[in-house]
Amino acid sequence: MCGRYAATKDPAALIEEFAAVDLTEGRARVDHNVAPTKSVVTVVQRHPRDAEGLVLEDEPAERSLRIMRWGLVPFWAKDPSVGSRMINTRAETAREKPAFKRALASRRCLVPADGWFEWRRTGKEKEPFYMTDPAGSSIAFGGIWETWRPKDSEGAAGTDPLITFSIITTDAAGQLTDVHHRMPLIVPRAHWAGWLDPDRDDVDGLMVPTPPSIVESLELRPISSLVNNVRNNGPELLDRVEAPVQPLDDGLFELS
Repeated sequence: MCGRYAATKDPAALIEEFAAVDLTEGRARVDHNVAPTKSVVTVVQRHPRDAEGLVLEDEPAERSLRIMRWGLVPFWAKDPSVGSRMINTRAETAREKPAFKRALASRRCLVPADGWFEWRRTGKEKEPFYMTDPAGSSIAFGGIWETWRPKDSEGAAGTDPLITFSIITTDAAGQLTDVHHRMPLIVPRAHWAGWLDPDRDDVDGLMVPTPPSIVESLELRPISSLVNNVRNNGPELLDRVEAPVQPLDDGLFELS
């Protein structure tokens, strides 16, 4: 976890829910099957910059919706392909690993999701589940982000930086342990401001487990194996699918 999730709310809904301004520049897309390396909406909070690009630290930080690519590419990476291996960041080691610790200290983001997918192994089979808030509120994953540029393009006109992110994960808790041993770090609404604050470097105070009340409020919904294929992308992926009925030798039936 987390290797796939759903994000279907448009920027207008997210602006209201996260009290942010829209800087997605029309690039936001409804996605029922978000996979690594896709570009999606995230929430950040940054101080404004002057005409020369210098940070105005005396000005209040602004919360905004930004498009980022899923899969963290550290600023020092030689090649952006490394991002495909850094879609998740383990909370237990994020503070020490060079690829993550700088971003964790000052470049944290929230990743809005309707819910996420996970697969439970039963024998040789894997059952897909969708974890979501039955009330329809966004789930805010804790994330970190980075800016990357090719070394030979530093300062070159017309060269846009690559902005990427990774989702923080923790040990699964409560009912989620029935599906998988890991889960995304879910940041409760009351902690959004602290998580996004670019001036707060008290990482230990932020890296707290997802509250049990949130974990137990989630719906664990069995869904179709259509979600297994990243090319499938529609609302039917989120529909509940009940366990199929299997015939027994004596003519009776049982749930598989």
